[in-house]
Amino acid sequence: MISTGKWTERKFTFDSPLWMFPVYVDRLAGVPARIEDKVRPWPREILTTRLDGEWSIQEHIGHLLDLESLGMGRLDDYDAGREVLRAADMTNRRTHEAQHNAQPVEAILAEFRAARGEFIARLETLDEKQIARSARHPRLNVPMRVVDLISFISEHDDHHLVRMNELKDALTPR
Repeated sequence: MISTGKWTERKFTFDSPLWMFPVYVDRLAGVPARIEDKVRPWPREILTTRLDGEWSIQEHIGHLLDLESLGMGRLDDYDAGREVLRAADMTNRRTHEAQHNAQPVEAILAEFRAARGEFIARLETLDEKQIARSARHPRLNVPMRVVDLISFISEHDDHHLVRMNELKDALTPR
């Protein structure tokens, strides 16, 4: 199978029409269920095992949870009319320090579902003018509208879902 590659090496073009906004919102809303359906049958040993010093499946889930506040903060940046969106911590310090493997996966899943629900609820309040607002993404150094932001988050979610599959496959004897 083809590897997903590194997230930070991906290139993006942000040209989605505004009518894609509800599609991306729905995609984001479905991620907690997709993760839950994926990992619930997997034993704790599979969920918490690290390979080659990389994150475990459970840490990937925790990472998505850790980033929910960034998405909300970036919506605040748009609301405030900032020219540049707040930067992500590219060291992922929060995820590294969170000790997600020490927690029950059900707790992480529940917290992620709640946080994503808050994010979705906020997105659902936006009108067309708001979803068309633009600010510069600090790492990519390109303009990003709200519709582009949620497309970007959707791609990031999918990247980690695929990484979870890759890890599970590597940890499961055939």
